[in-house]
Amino acid sequence: MPTTTQAQIFLAAQRGSSRTDVSQSYHSFNHGTYVAEGREPFGPLRLLNDDTLRAEASLTYQVNQPTDVLLLPVHGAIDLTNPPGDGIWPGQLVTLSLPTGGSYTVHNPYETETVNFLQFWLTNPAAQQAPAIKEITFDLATRNTLLPLFDQTHPPANGRLFLGRYEGRAEGLYSVDEPDRGVFVFILQGAFEVANRLMHAKDGLALWCDPGTAIDFEALSNDALLCLLDVPLNHQGSLRQ
Repeated sequence: MPTTTQAQIFLAAQRGSSRTDVSQSYHSFNHGTYVAEGREPFGPLRLLNDDTLRAEASLTYQVNQPTDVLLLPVHGAIDLTNPPGDGIWPGQLVTLSLPTGGSYTVHNPYETETVNFLQFWLTNPAAQQAPAIKEITFDLATRNTLLPLFDQTHPPANGRLFLGRYEGRAEGLYSVDEPDRGVFVFILQGAFEVANRLMHAKDGLALWCDPGTAIDFEALSNDALLCLLDVPLNHQGSLRQ
């Protein structure tokens, strides 16, 4: 069976971090003042932040190039207040297509509870001049399958995002059929073995794939969650050395 030609693991404990009075953020890739070797963009994927926001607090983010922003709540709901939008709950993904200099504001609507959410930034040269918002709803009760959340396959194609909830010892397989593709796996909850590598919560794994590569994984705990992002690697700034 064809195998990946290169892999790089991103241990949760080795992520960058930043803190403000209202937030805590962990960075899988270089972001802000966090700059480290081997944390350059992976194809169009240049940011994967694991963010916690204090009760009733807001944060504004700005992109420095045309970008598709993917917001995925993990614990609790978040509000998108600029551009205005509805509340985003676990079981929903919101995508924003932003031009260079575009910004957005995330708000925690709870009076006493913190919220946790993931942010993905994918370079998209065709991003709209005005923010474009799209909401995807999925069934968190679905188990042992990869649910498609985001699929930007039209030129310029910049990625496909899947989420899977698996029972202990349940197995999965993801096949790559195109050249110059990479797969980034991020463990949200529990433990998995992915491509013969043991991974725990908030670990990441970058895989450089040849056509015909089959990436196998197995949940090692009950109610385990992973994100899988398939991206083209013909972008400048990839991690490959």
